[in-house]
Amino acid sequence: MTVTPATVIQIAESVVAEINAGDFSKTNLSAQRLYVPNFDLEDMKELRVTVVPREVEYLPLDRASNKYHATIDVAVQKKFSKGDAKEIDPLVFFVEELADYFRLKRLNSFVAARCVKVENSVLYSSEHWTQFNQFTSLLTLTFELAK
Repeated sequence: MTVTPATVIQIAESVVAEINAGDFSKTNLSAQRLYVPNFDLEDMKELRVTVVPREVEYLPLDRASNKYHATIDVAVQKKFSKGDAKEIDPLVFFVEELADYFRLKRLNSFVAARCVKVENSVLYSSEHWTQFNQFTSLLTLTFELAK
């Protein structure tokens, strides 16, 4: 018997596929879906893009269906050497590219879901910056569908 994954997981997997197939300034991407991103600092020398399903909200749409909001976090992380503009600006630009790409986007492999909100409330984590010499930006995508 094949079990269909939860809707939020299907959306997160579709986000991973879109990022990996996308034409962005950062090439050779390998986004992955995780529940808890936990990497060693050595692993952070390469750019990491992690997709994490975070939250689901069910709102009544009518008697038989709900409006479904799935919140997906996309973390962009990379250890830096100097932390100067030459090194960090391309990472900030990449996060902006992702935000622009997903704004109002219907996912190619899950067309019922449309991105209705994009937030970049953590442009960079000052804690990761000072403690680990690591750029960490968090993009939050909210997808909506009727279910």
